[in-house]
Amino acid sequence: MAAPPARAPPVPVPAPAPRPHPLLLLRLHPPTRIIFPAARLPPPRRRARLAAVAAATATAAAASVAPDDISQLNYRLRAIVRRRDAAASSSSSPPVDPAQAEAYLRMIRDQQRLGLSQLRGGTGGGGAGGEGEDDADEEGETRRKGVAAGSSLGHRVDPRELEPGEYVVHKKVGVGKFACISAEDGVDYVFIQYADAMAKLAVDQAARMLYRYNLPHEKKRPRNLSKLNDPSTWEKRRLKGKLAVQKMVVNLMELYLQRMRQSRPPYPKPVALDEFAAEFPYEPTPDQCQAFIDVEKDLTERETPMDRLICGDVGFGKTEVAMRAIFIVVSAGYQAMVLAPTVILAKQHYDVMTERFANYPGIKVAIFSGAQSKEEKDELITKIKDGDLHIIVGTHALLTERMAYNNLGLLVVDEEQKFGVQQKEKIASYKASIDVLTLSATPIPRTLYLALTGFRDASLMSTPPPERVAVKTYVSAFSKERALSAIKFELQRGGQVFYVVPRIKAIDDVLQFLKDSLPDVPIAVAHGKKMSRNIQLAMEKFANREVKILVCTHIIESGIDIANANTMIVQFAELFGLAQLYQLRGRVGRSGREGFAYLFYTDKSLLSRVATDRLGAIEEHSELGQGFHVAEKDMGIRGFGSLFGDQQSGDVANVGIDLFFDMLFDSLSKVDQFCLVPVPYKDVQLDINISPHLSSEYISYLENPVELLNEAAKAAEKDLWTLIQFTEDLRRRYGKEPRDMELLLKKLYVRRMAADLGISRIYPSGKMIFMKTNMNKKVFRLMTEAMTSETHRNSLSLVGKEIKAELLVSLPDTLLLNWLFHCLADCYAVIPALVRY
Repeated sequence: MAAPPARAPPVPVPAPAPRPHPLLLLRLHPPTRIIFPAARLPPPRRRARLAAVAAATATAAAASVAPDDISQLNYRLRAIVRRRDAAASSSSSPPVDPAQAEAYLRMIRDQQRLGLSQLRGGTGGGGAGGEGEDDADEEGETRRKGVAAGSSLGHRVDPRELEPGEYVVHKKVGVGKFACISAEDGVDYVFIQYADAMAKLAVDQAARMLYRYNLPHEKKRPRNLSKLNDPSTWEKRRLKGKLAVQKMVVNLMELYLQRMRQSRPPYPKPVALDEFAAEFPYEPTPDQCQAFIDVEKDLTERETPMDRLICGDVGFGKTEVAMRAIFIVVSAGYQAMVLAPTVILAKQHYDVMTERFANYPGIKVAIFSGAQSKEEKDELITKIKDGDLHIIVGTHALLTERMAYNNLGLLVVDEEQKFGVQQKEKIASYKASIDVLTLSATPIPRTLYLALTGFRDASLMSTPPPERVAVKTYVSAFSKERALSAIKFELQRGGQVFYVVPRIKAIDDVLQFLKDSLPDVPIAVAHGKKMSRNIQLAMEKFANREVKILVCTHIIESGIDIANANTMIVQFAELFGLAQLYQLRGRVGRSGREGFAYLFYTDKSLLSRVATDRLGAIEEHSELGQGFHVAEKDMGIRGFGSLFGDQQSGDVANVGIDLFFDMLFDSLSKVDQFCLVPVPYKDVQLDINISPHLSSEYISYLENPVELLNEAAKAAEKDLWTLIQFTEDLRRRYGKEPRDMELLLKKLYVRRMAADLGISRIYPSGKMIFMKTNMNKKVFRLMTEAMTSETHRNSLSLVGKEIKAELLVSLPDTLLLNWLFHCLADCYAVIPALVRY
């Protein structure tokens, strides 16, 4: 609803009253005082509860005179929706049809059965499905048997595969330590050590009830072992983990279901695509060919935007997959953005793509980065806006508000995990409306999570090109003699060396050491605090072989392709993450020449357990194509992480990895139970005797009060976003409404939110408020656990088909309306949108 231009308030003059609207005939009753007679004070055990109720009453009383209750709610809801999906905040966004949502849920259930087997190259659905706690169907039994055959992320464990000292989880008892299998009277028993006793289980029973706590070969210790004689503590811990999984599933599915709000016609297959593919100078690997097929189908056959992860080892041809996707999109008249985390990587992508598209003069490629002058940037922005450029390569500068695209169709993100939180949120906002292709050699746990559980399409490229040779990796304490020996060996065979340190302040010492030891060898420096032009100049000299040793930080970890540099020295390797070490090692051995990586730590006695695990993992996974497995190892070392934040230690620690996955897939298979059916707005009955009476001055101030009130009722009947828009337009035209009009609007808000929450009737009865609802217990629990107001949360309970709010005191009708407004606003704001589809 468009807002007319604001005008100055007219001076009220006596005028004939218009025909009253029915709502205007209602009168406001004065509030009554709340009195607690001394003779009827509650007993001591209820005084704490009464104090909370008194606080709630005071809050409601304060809210009744607060000038901006409605504005605060509008702002809160808009902010929440912006975080969920930038495109969803507009009331004009098409709603997700329930049939679409159900089709999506079916697709998820199908994909979860294939997730692990596709990514790990397995057969069948061994690792990708899981039976629920109460499911004992034939399919569940089949899945369990497949898992026991050896899937590393299986939901059950074969006790005979356990090693002494390995941590396990018994579904009913909790976390224990496997001791041994011993035979008694011809029967094999599993012995498990708990905090207070040793448990003995028959092998067959153990196979049904035991889960791994860690990934295979991981030695991560749980916080504590469970007690055999205190199962209640474990039950609380298990339920906490289960609720966390349910929240995660609902939030994730909501995020990806938002993509169904957007649709686009499939791209036509370019006539010249086969010719473009034939120009690829290498023989594609089988995995590469499959990735080509996957991406082409996403773009030319689907009507929803693509969101595909290409997980391929360094140098395995991910960029070529991206360029074929770009060719399809650009040939259809759209633009493509290629986003890289560093200027160095962006420049390399630009060089590769300029050469690859050289035979197509109609396709213009440009680079946009901080190394350019303001005049160059302004010129590029104009060309991008006018559609004169088709492929735009750059760093996070491409995500600024200044950037406006003519017809953006595809976003290619290289190494998404390198971007900051705000940049990731911006990338996520693009995913709601355009096609997205993410390239990564070591996916962050969040990305891996999505791929494993079917929330995101993924193509795994684990087959090395024929000419690639595995990099030899050596991990040891730092030795100047060994470092110099490795450098001299590489220089003698005509090669170049990367010398990497984790911190800029360490560079000076390394430079001095190298200059003293190798005075005639040209050396350059590159790190993040140097000017972009200086970094680019140093890299060009290194690429042109004018410099033999490049001393740098991890700035070179992504995408640098210098065929002649085949030895890497990493000093203070214990300070790098596993993914960083893996990416750094991938900078060498990219040609047919054998590469060497020397990872030096300071002192083995000072290494933390996590650092030891990381260095062991990188040394263990030295074969080509190990990126996915390194990510899995990293996931085990750091924990699965928070799906909506940077925290890398997740809820998996509560219950162990296998039980966590079991809960995850169980929640996926039952996600349709997280369903809340809205009721028609007209059917919502609000039994509160509020009678606003608008003053004659305000009535005369309104241009057409009867029509305006009818518009308010129609807005509330349509949906909450229309009501929000109406309220904001009303305030832009007439300023903040008087208290009586605010109460009238709050009644509309309460009925509208009640309808969306499946509440058909609200009525007070003494000191209680009852709300008849179709909400089930799972949705109610998700909602109340997420509520921000502890007062509201503690007062609500679900009994049968009614939500009860226990206040212990009878509130006047105006305070009762305000309490309902704030309570329902809290409920509405925290309940995931998925459950309302």
